Amino acid sequence: MTGPPNATADTAPPPAESGTTTSPVPGGHRRFWSARRIPAGLLALVILVIAGAFLYDVVAVRADRAGMSWRRELARQLAERPLDDVWVLTGAAVAAALGLWLLVLAVTPGLRSLLPMRRTHPDVRAGLDREAAATVLRDRCLEVAGVQSARVTVKRRKTDVHAVSHFRGVDDVRADLTAVLDEALRGLGLARPSTLSLRVRRPGRKGRKP
Repeated sequence: MTGPPNATADTAPPPAESGTTTSPVPGGHRRFWSARRIPAGLLALVILVIAGAFLYDVVAVRADRAGMSWRRELARQLAERPLDDVWVLTGAAVAAALGLWLLVLAVTPGLRSLLPMRRTHPDVRAGLDREAAATVLRDRCLEVAGVQSARVTVKRRKTDVHAVSHFRGVDDVRADLTAVLDEALRGLGLARPSTLSLRVRRPGRKGRKP
């Protein structure tokens, strides 16, 4: 399987037979889901510490020993403080914010830096890094005569290109860039077509911002 740099694939596709053609597989536009290893690890660590502390306290009480002082103080504070107390409201707000954050992580795919590519085989999913796609498009821009510099930003559904032309007519450079970038975007093999937004300008005067 060949493709743009920094492209990732779940599995390697089998070699295609000569004379055969492939067609896109439905569902190839779905984004990759992040494993969320860091949040999951932190949550598991916190739960492990809290569960271990309470388990130790229960075992100590069952063994006719005094319970942990922090647990007794926490129980007393929860029993005596009213619901409108500032510390109770603060703790509830923090717990709600953490719960909302975990829910957002659970229902969102993440990995926004990976753009899904077209699937030509049902067992293969490939993704292209945004920075790699921007590098490819920027190099193609610099191949156009008259382009002095270019800045490319690749988003999920839009590609923003800002080019500086130091000679040739701006309209001619814009037309050439549009043709080159349209071809380059198709060559990236993205599952969801990217809309091109192109701006071409002259370089600013020395000492002034363009």
